[in-house]
Amino acid sequence: MSEGTLGGRRRVAGVFLAFAFAYFLSTLVRAITATLSPTLTDEFDLESRDLGLLAGGYFLGFAFTQLPMGAWLDRHGPKRVVVAFLGVAVAGCLLFSVATHFSLLLAARVLTGVGVSACLMAPLTGYRRWLSPAMQLRSNSWMLMVGSFGLVGATLPVQWLVPLVGWRALFWLLGAGVIVSMLLIAWVAPSWRRASPAAAVAALDDGGSYAAVWRDPFFRKLAPIGFFHYGGFIAMQSLWAVPWLTRVSGYTPLRAAEALFVISLVLLATYWLWGVANPRLAQRGIAADRLMAWGLPLSLLFMAIVLIAGARAGTGTWAVFLCLCTVVTLAQPAVAMALPPALAGRALSAYNLVIFVGVFVVQWGVGLLIDLFVRAGLDTVDAFRGAMAILLGCCVMSYIYFLRAPPHNRRAVPRAA
Repeated sequence: MSEGTLGGRRRVAGVFLAFAFAYFLSTLVRAITATLSPTLTDEFDLESRDLGLLAGGYFLGFAFTQLPMGAWLDRHGPKRVVVAFLGVAVAGCLLFSVATHFSLLLAARVLTGVGVSACLMAPLTGYRRWLSPAMQLRSNSWMLMVGSFGLVGATLPVQWLVPLVGWRALFWLLGAGVIVSMLLIAWVAPSWRRASPAAAVAALDDGGSYAAVWRDPFFRKLAPIGFFHYGGFIAMQSLWAVPWLTRVSGYTPLRAAEALFVISLVLLATYWLWGVANPRLAQRGIAADRLMAWGLPLSLLFMAIVLIAGARAGTGTWAVFLCLCTVVTLAQPAVAMALPPALAGRALSAYNLVIFVGVFVVQWGVGLLIDLFVRAGLDTVDAFRGAMAILLGCCVMSYIYFLRAPPHNRRAVPRAA
């Protein structure tokens, strides 16, 4: 489909906004544990590893669904898949609101992660078929911009609402919002049609196999970057930035929420700028992998600056670090466009699996390492530094692999970023 097939710009905007609202809610519920981490830590007596596991449980739920979801998206289309999944998210929000011990909180987070796991992959699969390559990359960046609105909503607004209604009532409101998003998508999203007879037959006759995706050289080139760098970026943004600010930099919970609010606004502006720049970069023939080769070292440098600064690494340092990390988000649509449209759902879901397994491992792993270093006699600042230094080493190794990986088929690489 093209923009014209969707009914013009107004129809394109309606479809985008319906999916974007669901993605907004998914990022809000993803990041809410960072703002609520002091409250949940006090109420449930959580240690760092528990907090990391709780936040990571959301991403573990994501990982569980990615492979079957990719085949379902290719076969049944975005509308049917995302509406079905969002029903599970409603159940997860309600369970979290009534949980009385850690195991129920964790189960609810996993369930919620399962339920919202199609909120980005579903529209990106549709955009692969409905929009031009340059518009796909712009739509990806602007979906992430909308996601940043969710991150903003999870900061100060949550901090303000908790004393008024309590944290449990927030999850009832989130569940209601998810139901509204289901109705909007069911109303405005187009039905799924085959891109071409040959492509449809190939997609249906391969039994939903991921072999072509796993074998693709471009996918393999970007997999370690997705696991450590993209996964680490999300892990820092959605969890560990706040504990660093409160436990290392000495911020109060309210001041940390204000800092996360500012960081999220800066990220929102960054994603908007990527969306504006992408078509222009495409016209100049600048590939996504070249931009990542240029940009990733800067994010690694600022991660090192965070470690060196320690307690002095506050809002500004974290904002610059996370904004520089956004260059890695170019990998996701690039992977989708490197493979045929009939494999778009599987390509996106396979790479998403790599990313969110990475998020889970990093979120939980950093918590485990912090507790381990504290028990070994390090103070809190050095324990955080040690855990982050190990992550930095993994990111550096993944970048070296990215540079030295065997050449891929340049014909498949999208000339946009």
